[in-house]
Amino acid sequence: MYNDGSGPATPHLQDTRPRALSVSELNHQARHLLESSFMQVWVEGELSGFSRPSSGHWYFSLKDRKCQVRCAMFRGMNQRIRTPPKEGDQVRIRGKVTLYENRGDFQIIVEHVEPAGLGALQQAFEELKQKLLAEGLFEQASKKPLPSLPRHIGVVTSPTGAAIHDILTVLARRCPAIPVTLYPTAVQGKAATADIARAIEAAQNHGVADVLIIGRGGGSLEDLWCFNEEAVARAIAACRIPTVSAVGHEVDVTIADFVADLRAPTPSAAAEKISPDQSDWLKQLRDREFRLSNAMGLALKRLGTQLGHLSARLRDPRRELLEKAQRMDELELRLRKAIRQRLTTVGVRNDHLRQRLVMQSPHRQLSDSQDALRRVSERLVSVMQQDLKQRRDNLEHAAQTLNVVSPLATLGRGYSIVRDNNGNILRDASNVNPGDTISARVARGEMTAKVTSVKSTEETGP
Repeated sequence: MYNDGSGPATPHLQDTRPRALSVSELNHQARHLLESSFMQVWVEGELSGFSRPSSGHWYFSLKDRKCQVRCAMFRGMNQRIRTPPKEGDQVRIRGKVTLYENRGDFQIIVEHVEPAGLGALQQAFEELKQKLLAEGLFEQASKKPLPSLPRHIGVVTSPTGAAIHDILTVLARRCPAIPVTLYPTAVQGKAATADIARAIEAAQNHGVADVLIIGRGGGSLEDLWCFNEEAVARAIAACRIPTVSAVGHEVDVTIADFVADLRAPTPSAAAEKISPDQSDWLKQLRDREFRLSNAMGLALKRLGTQLGHLSARLRDPRRELLEKAQRMDELELRLRKAIRQRLTTVGVRNDHLRQRLVMQSPHRQLSDSQDALRRVSERLVSVMQQDLKQRRDNLEHAAQTLNVVSPLATLGRGYSIVRDNNGNILRDASNVNPGDTISARVARGEMTAKVTSVKSTEETGP
């Protein structure tokens, strides 16, 4: 109730009108609706009203025959543009639709500007591509082969970017034994072109890497533009180290991709391509170890069989001497038996003659016969003794000859059998080097020595 004190109170009327939005609320809701409805748009039109205040931001309008729209491009974005647009240019812009709440102005926050049609950057890309293609920098025949097992990997990229992290992660998983050297460089902006070329030259001067990854993570065309510069392309083409280009994502294509010896879609893929998988190598090594073990077992078995055959065929000189001595004893026994038989025969004959002599009693004839018998007996004994002596001499000569060719006799005369550390018999001094270990077998025992110097027959003379 409302009463001003001059009369009876009158009832207060309730306001049934719809709630009104404030201007701030309206602009805020309109901005939210625009930004949620238009995530990102491309718009083409004529640029007008272009201004660049001291803040570095760009403000302009984009219009066609019927309409126009206000645009703003902040300094962080427009610094990537190589050539600023001019009043009246036909351009294509990429940006987000929004509302400037303070004035209620509908506008586009621009992220990228390029000339309408092909675009200046794309046109520059195609012109450089055709130029380098005509010079033969893309020829497959000029590509250097990448090592199957690199001893050292060089990486030309930013030390703080995601690319180096991805590369190191992949290499740590696949083959952590390969050392990696980072040649740091800027990978975005005007200074990046010369910086990348200097990093490539530094990798060559360092001389440790036998493959070089050059790249960075993803980004816009402007972000990746330094890898489309002629200076970078020629530095990659002139690099003596095999190069792998790994710029951006798989859809990103740069001039560096055409010039490099190998193009990888991402930095991670580059690390995958140039590094062996240690699990595959370990499996191959185990397989080869198994095959080698089997082969060695078969070879040792075969050599053992051959050694057994050769041992059976090679007679021991001592056994040969014993057999000769046994043979000599047999011959001596046979000779003694023959002498006894001969003497017995002679005795029997002598007795027979004596009987005849007694019976005939020829004293002179008997005396002559006895003299003759004595001479015959002496001759027989002499012949037998000479024959026995000759046989003994022959046997001793054979034993001496056998002893001369015996390895044991050779060792007994001061010679030795020298072998290298693999057990091979050494016949030539040039087969060993100073510092090698050798073993020598002598008549009584074996010794090990280290070679201090080597002189061949030509050096020492005849």
